[in-house]
Amino acid sequence: MYAIVRTGGKQYRVSEGDTILVERIDAPEGAEVTLGEVLLLDTGTDVSVGSPTVDGANVTAEVAEHLRARKVTVFKYKNKTRQRKLRGHRQHHTRLRITSIAGG
Repeated sequence: MYAIVRTGGKQYRVSEGDTILVERIDAPEGAEVTLGEVLLLDTGTDVSVGSPTVDGANVTAEVAEHLRARKVTVFKYKNKTRQRKLRGHRQHHTRLRITSIAGG
């Protein structure tokens, strides 16, 4: 049994027991979160495709940890004019452990 869910503008294929890394979710570590945007649900015998989501289906996950990605350095340079700009960015992520998939 698996589902395709959308969170943070991205889509993920999840099964029970999987661990995924998503955009930051505002919930404390150890909390249960419900991902309600289920785009596809496969139970093994039946496949439900939503338009745009599957009615009544949801995925429950536990927040394992909050972390940040590696630093990305952004350097802008224009030659002959002495224009330089250096910026850095670290994206915030949340690691989720999928506990259950409920069908609709």
